[in-house]
Amino acid sequence: MSTTPSSRKAIYPGSFDPITNGHLDILDRALALFPEVTVVVAGTGHKNPLFSVEERVELIREVTHDRPGVKVDRWSGLIMDYARDHGVSAVIRGLRAASDFEYEFMMASMNKRIHPGAETLFMMTSQDLFFVSSSMIKELFRYGGDISSYVPPQVVKRLGARLGSKP
Repeated sequence: MSTTPSSRKAIYPGSFDPITNGHLDILDRALALFPEVTVVVAGTGHKNPLFSVEERVELIREVTHDRPGVKVDRWSGLIMDYARDHGVSAVIRGLRAASDFEYEFMMASMNKRIHPGAETLFMMTSQDLFFVSSSMIKELFRYGGDISSYVPPQVVKRLGARLGSKP
């Protein structure tokens, strides 16, 4: 398979509500494989996000501004339509636990039928972050837990502004 510049682009889709150090771990490892990775903030039709799509895009840009090769975009349709429209050859998906795999495997199989030219690459989250999820972060913060080792400082600040500072 020849490698053209367009085939070296990857996307990392998700809701990122908010972005965590687990997300950044996957992103950094994807950047080691691809010169360009676009974090695609997906519309969350089936979820009730704390932050708007615009706020999540802004926060991710703020957190990743010093990472060459990172772009941030938003999309509310099928992610494989985005991949096709933007000449993307790889979709990065993070796995935290075995329980994630079944859902992700089914989604990757469907995505392959939608856009056969793009591969889904699964990456395991680091062992020290596998239990971290955006939902867990919000819950921990709401009850005054220390989330500083699980998210960038900008996320702590934004959660404080949105939910009120915690002790």
